[in-house]
Amino acid sequence: MVPYRRTVQQETPAPDATARRRRFAGAATQLGTEVSINFGSSLAGLVIPVVGTFVVVTVRQLVMIAAVLPFYRPKRAELTWQRLWPAVALGVVLAVMNLVFYESVHRLGLGIAATIEFLGPLALALATSRRLLDVLCALAAGAGVVLLIGPGSSDAAAIDPWGIALALMAAVSWAMYILLTRRVAVGLPGLEGLTVASVVSLVLLLPFAVATFDAGALDWGVVGLLVGVGVLCSAMPYSLDTYILRRITPRLYAIITSFSPVIAAVFGWLVLSETFTLVEILAIVLVCVAAGTAIATQRERPTSELEQTAAGFA
Repeated sequence: MVPYRRTVQQETPAPDATARRRRFAGAATQLGTEVSINFGSSLAGLVIPVVGTFVVVTVRQLVMIAAVLPFYRPKRAELTWQRLWPAVALGVVLAVMNLVFYESVHRLGLGIAATIEFLGPLALALATSRRLLDVLCALAAGAGVVLLIGPGSSDAAAIDPWGIALALMAAVSWAMYILLTRRVAVGLPGLEGLTVASVVSLVLLLPFAVATFDAGALDWGVVGLLVGVGVLCSAMPYSLDTYILRRITPRLYAIITSFSPVIAAVFGWLVLSETFTLVEILAIVLVCVAAGTAIATQRERPTSELEQTAAGFA
């Protein structure tokens, strides 16, 4: 019996090993979604001047719904406001976040817009902190954004103030998105919350898209770009966010997201032919380093045995 017991112990993974595998899977998936979103956003930068922001964001939601709706089988008894309001709120945030971000990309460029937008999750990570290091990191990130749109930028005189305001609105929306996605992921099973949020977002956006739609601007190349934006920016990453946030903490999610401005700048350069001065490159890196430092040095709240057990079934 002893050899048999040893074999069982060797084949059964330790709780720590299982948790590490879950965390690695969530982190790797999160990094992949960052690449997907920013590549898709660069494609959006190509097609927005042709069809407009409302059409691009609406097609994103159409693609998202086509991807998740077949897996959603609602029960009438479960369609209550008390149960679904976080998903409804998430739908409103999705509509606003995508709309203002894409319009800021159109006005500022992907690299600058994405860097300003990242202030949202950074502020969320620092909101409850009282450490001097976090204050310094916040000041460094703010200095990076000032450098990005200030005299050292490639064309500071042409920086659109409305574009900056829109990017800041996207930052606030992103912070709200993280909070609501976490709540939806924990409170609603599978893709139910995401499906409800997508339908709400589409209902809000569709009238404006119809009003601004120009059928003469469409060709197969434009259609292909629109579908690509929908798949890369919505269907893939948003479908995976609930999977990710069940396996990693919001802090780790934010750490990985801190690479987003650099990824966005790379795709802005590769796809949109955006150019950056040395000051702008340093500014983007400064924001990322400040964010990564502040988030990575936060202490996580210890989890109880009950929470660890529950996480194992997620």
